[in-house]
Amino acid sequence: MQKFHQPIKTASANSRPSETGGHAVGKDPRDCSQRFGRTCKGFVFNAFGLVCFLATPGHAQLIVAHRGASHAAPENTAAAFELAWQQKADAIEADFRLSQDGQIVCIHDATTQRTAGVDWKVCDKTLAELKTLDVGRWKEPKFKGEEILTLSEVLRLVPRDKKIFVELKSGPEIVKPLQEVLKKSQVAAAQMLVITFNEETAREVKRSLPHLKVHWLTGLEDAVDSPNDDAEISRITDSLSRTGADGLGSEAKRTVLTDAFIQKLTAKGLPEFHVWTVDDPQDAIYYQDLGAFSITTNRPGFLRKKLSQVGEGK
Repeated sequence: MQKFHQPIKTASANSRPSETGGHAVGKDPRDCSQRFGRTCKGFVFNAFGLVCFLATPGHAQLIVAHRGASHAAPENTAAAFELAWQQKADAIEADFRLSQDGQIVCIHDATTQRTAGVDWKVCDKTLAELKTLDVGRWKEPKFKGEEILTLSEVLRLVPRDKKIFVELKSGPEIVKPLQEVLKKSQVAAAQMLVITFNEETAREVKRSLPHLKVHWLTGLEDAVDSPNDDAEISRITDSLSRTGADGLGSEAKRTVLTDAFIQKLTAKGLPEFHVWTVDDPQDAIYYQDLGAFSITTNRPGFLRKKLSQVGEGK
């Protein structure tokens, strides 16, 4: 039986945040226990006896702002992150790459064309050069002047009661600079989840920064739209085993992520999973029922309001 790292708990039942504080929305995720096995105080025991953490009322799904509140503000900017907190997101997700001079900068694409209108490769430009670009104006004129942030600058925007999902877009060479930034940061390890598609990067983070929680990402590109896709399940569990990741981050594909599919992954040792990008409330409810650790959305305020209404029976 393959075993993966056990996940770190993100809250305690005795300190459940209120709805106004941005936690615990929607349906009671304990309902998924009937599919996964026998629950006991937030843990589930599957047929193999493996203990896995699932959401409970004190550990409800996190609402994660995808590149900040990126539906309304320019992605990966201070404006988007600040708006996410105003919309009561539990966490922000942000993308990071290495500049030419080894600085970790916040940008999704490998080039600056889409968000700055200038076709530069991020890895070919220094931080000083990248700082000259405007990455807000493309969204709306009122965002003119938003600049590319460094990881250090983004971390300073994270309140103590919130979290950040750090997506590493570069290879394992980004891990050493990451270590240096985190040495100077006030953000606690429990506030951070590192996510990456790159197996080598995930493995290096777990080797160099074992106290950090890591999710390996997949877009399910090779998956067949069937819960009986054992080849995809093996591919996922093999990747998790190779990387030592603490969980899985998956694109939100309902045709693949069925009850049966998640049950099979859980039976093989998957501790937890999160999904992206979910803007439809009905999709969010679906993934809540599956027991997702978190739900990443471009519209955190909208989604929280809709899920809260469902939870209140409105």
